Amino acid sequence: MASVSVPVGEVRGLLRRPRATTGFWSWVTTVDHKKIGILYGVTAFAFFLVGGVEALLIRLQLARPEQQLLSPSVYNEMFTMHGITMVFFVVMPLSAAFINYLVPLMIGARDVAFPRLNAFSYWVFLFSGIFTYSSWFLGGAPNGGWFGYAPNSVLDPTRGMTFYAIGLLLAGIASTVSAVNLAVTILNMRAPGMTLFRMPVFVWMSLVVQFLLAFSLPIITVALVELLFDKRFGTHFFDAAAGGDPVLWQHLFWLFGHPEVYILLLPAMGIVSEILPVFSRKPLFGYQFVVFSGIAIGFIGFGVWVHHMYAVGLGPIANTAFGISTIIIAVPTGVKIFNWLGTIWRGDLTFRTPMLYALGFVSMFVIGGLSGVTHSIVPSDYQQTDTYYVVAHFHYVLFGGAIFGLFAGMYYWWPKVFGRRLNETLGKIQFWIMLVGFNLTFGPMHVLGLQGMPRRIQTYPAELGLSFWNLVSTIGAFTIALAILVFLVNVAITQRKPRGEEADPWDGRTLEWLTSSPPPEHNFDEIPTVHALDEAWHRKYAETEDGRLVPVPAGGSGAEAAHGHRAQGVHLPSPSYYPFIASLGLFVLGYGLIFSWWLAIAGAVVLLAGLYGWALEPSVEPEPEVA
Repeated sequence: MASVSVPVGEVRGLLRRPRATTGFWSWVTTVDHKKIGILYGVTAFAFFLVGGVEALLIRLQLARPEQQLLSPSVYNEMFTMHGITMVFFVVMPLSAAFINYLVPLMIGARDVAFPRLNAFSYWVFLFSGIFTYSSWFLGGAPNGGWFGYAPNSVLDPTRGMTFYAIGLLLAGIASTVSAVNLAVTILNMRAPGMTLFRMPVFVWMSLVVQFLLAFSLPIITVALVELLFDKRFGTHFFDAAAGGDPVLWQHLFWLFGHPEVYILLLPAMGIVSEILPVFSRKPLFGYQFVVFSGIAIGFIGFGVWVHHMYAVGLGPIANTAFGISTIIIAVPTGVKIFNWLGTIWRGDLTFRTPMLYALGFVSMFVIGGLSGVTHSIVPSDYQQTDTYYVVAHFHYVLFGGAIFGLFAGMYYWWPKVFGRRLNETLGKIQFWIMLVGFNLTFGPMHVLGLQGMPRRIQTYPAELGLSFWNLVSTIGAFTIALAILVFLVNVAITQRKPRGEEADPWDGRTLEWLTSSPPPEHNFDEIPTVHALDEAWHRKYAETEDGRLVPVPAGGSGAEAAHGHRAQGVHLPSPSYYPFIASLGLFVLGYGLIFSWWLAIAGAVVLLAGLYGWALEPSVEPEPEVA
């Protein structure tokens, strides 16, 4: 290999590289997709705990009629921040954690296509969450619901909805650059022999999600910029009296908002599609059907947004058309469910914790999907709109679906990420507590909604007869909190154990199980060549003439396990401060748009300085000259 000689002066000053390989600064400057995945996961879980506390306060307020634990204004802020947190700062980044960490490993790559852009997306996400939550201390939190309906959000005299607009714009920047990065990675950086239809289903679902993000985020960006201009500069995009359109916000928001549901769900569907075959000891039933149904869900998801708007008054033709499209999207979803059932049918099932969560996902998602189908029926939806029936449906899909799926992934890939396996007994205890608590919390909300309890009310009179099921729902919420506490205890106990997990503890089917646990910085000593779907499985087992599986003599799990040293001739991108600096500039610029133009200018200067240094920085560490 030819040596590279770079004068020392060229890497000094502005281009001086960070040297920390461990400790705090190594995390600030990292561009390693695995570390960034861990950063996403830890940050998102921290927001999950915060959003959970907000949910408990909401449920305490509603546990009894005429409760005055939270004032009406604080209650509005609380349910708004809970919704924003769980959608934008929990489920999306938790999915991003899995995608960032696993996709390069699953496709046999050393890293993502643009590692510094990957780091930038994480820091912008973190700063968007901090920015939005700082509103509690700087004039009031957003209070118009996670959907932020204009013109009500424009008329609010506090700064809360301005923080909402800017905070979500920052989160949108993070997701957009990440979507471009990950789509390019999947399409261009697959290992030799890995055709599109040899990719794991999780990679396929991740790819669909990146396209959903790339096409839906510009729509909500337009809406948020218009909201910001109405709030900050006195424009009238949503003011009917001044020629604006108050329904425009709903169209823009839900044209993003319904694809967003599948942005949240598809990664969990991909996770479950990887776990069920492993613990059923069978290949995924109907692999291509699962892939194409995921693509169909993403495509059709852009054509159903008006089912959120039946009560707006668009007329019977529009309502009928979108009612039909809503029914149609249930078809590819049903295909996935039947494929999952076909996978476990007559399989050699092992009920480990990841499998329990995967089965919990399937069962709870079916309930959420069935209640969702009722929303396609326009007269029925008229009765359900803005009642707790919708709250029940939404949480069965996104908690019973996405969160259960993500917990399945945590238990499944924890030994790969950290080299230690979470305690099975505690994991199963957590699962059953969470399953019971989840159904206690959100099952009664179907009844409350059909009894007429409106959403977003701070209290209710006793004579409405809503007290019992609200109390049951509150008990269920605290049961979920107990389950999360069990998980935290499990993590604390597990992280005290010494590392020493084998490379392939579950007898996995995909490429990430060919490398050590945790993987080295360069992922693989040699990039694997792929010959089949479920490549790792085929390296370990072969079929006899009578169809029996027998171990490959020279194989065994971890046949190509990588070691802790860097393999000869592997070039990896070097750490960089500039993604952090550029994202910090955006963070300061956001405050400047609210408080001071001078602060905005300062933020812009920091942003440009970060981008300037980033552009000039060489992509890899120059090697010392070899004599």
